[in-house]
Amino acid sequence: MKFLEDPYQTIGVGLALTVVLVMAFTMGVGTTETDWLGMLMRWVHFLAGITWIGLLYFFNLINASFLKSLDGQTKNIVIPKLMPAALTWFRHGATVTVLAGLLLYGHMYAKGGTGAVALGIGGLIGIIMMANVHAIIWPNQKKIIAAVEKFTKDGTATPPEMAGWGRTALLASRVNFMLSIPMLFFMGAGSHLK
Repeated sequence: MKFLEDPYQTIGVGLALTVVLVMAFTMGVGTTETDWLGMLMRWVHFLAGITWIGLLYFFNLINASFLKSLDGQTKNIVIPKLMPAALTWFRHGATVTVLAGLLLYGHMYAKGGTGAVALGIGGLIGIIMMANVHAIIWPNQKKIIAAVEKFTKDGTATPPEMAGWGRTALLASRVNFMLSIPMLFFMGAGSHLK
């Protein structure tokens, strides 16, 4: 069970387990008209979306208040260690979710899928959220991380505008947090509308 100690090894085992279970399932059921491409795109969309939205909820429900509770010295330790990795998964999760969603949307409706308007509304909200991640949240967080790293490395005072960067990133993140609620509803509703 050593693989459970490393998240990347755990992901690898999860992928291998998925392949084994899919093979066992298809042999047992004998599916003949399976849309494998659509199923794979939806699975990638779900995995990336869970990563993205899970981190969005972590940032908004836990991390923001946790960072506020820390003194300056502790923040200078936590921010450079936590935020770069968390924001990398967050950004890439957003990008992969939207790209996989767009491909899936095109694939489904080329085949005559239903619920296109609901999925279109959810998808548009998701695109707005991804733009927020790349245009507002990440650039401001990147400046904060760089300023804190510079301070911890050579004692350079953090710039006075750093509080503004944090506030801008927080508010953009809160907008995404708010938008995620109707986005998730419309994404889920699409398959229930005929």
